[in-house]
Amino acid sequence: MKKNEIISLLPYSEPFLFVDEILSISEETISGNHTFNKNAFFYKGHFKNKPVTPGVILTECMAQIGLVCLGIYLLGKENSTTNQTFALNSSEIDFYLPVFPDEKVTVVSEKVYFRFQKLKCKVKMLNANGEIVAKGILSGMILKQDNLK
Repeated sequence: MKKNEIISLLPYSEPFLFVDEILSISEETISGNHTFNKNAFFYKGHFKNKPVTPGVILTECMAQIGLVCLGIYLLGKENSTTNQTFALNSSEIDFYLPVFPDEKVTVVSEKVYFRFQKLKCKVKMLNANGEIVAKGILSGMILKQDNLK
């Protein structure tokens, strides 16, 4: 499965798509990046006169790249991407540095396990200087999209 094909299969669109590019992918790891546009909706009021990317948005970016993109790739290896999506069911993330508007981040994820319809990964987010912005554990379940109605 090609990197651009994985991005096209994501169940997100603007303004809630936080994947610009997949840099590398294998059955064990994935890395990708995203640049947070200074005009994004969440910067208005977070914080007054000094906008910072909310932690929940950083977590979402980490989940989209490090969990969902990797999950789509793994499902594609099993030829079972049709009518399925991922739902985040657990996150334990520590934050170390702020991310400002127009800042580019890279997410690196390592599979802990993928079994019984559940994917668990160790993820970290790095800024352009290679400094750790956030890191932790994310896990999600594969759901049939019909069950989301």
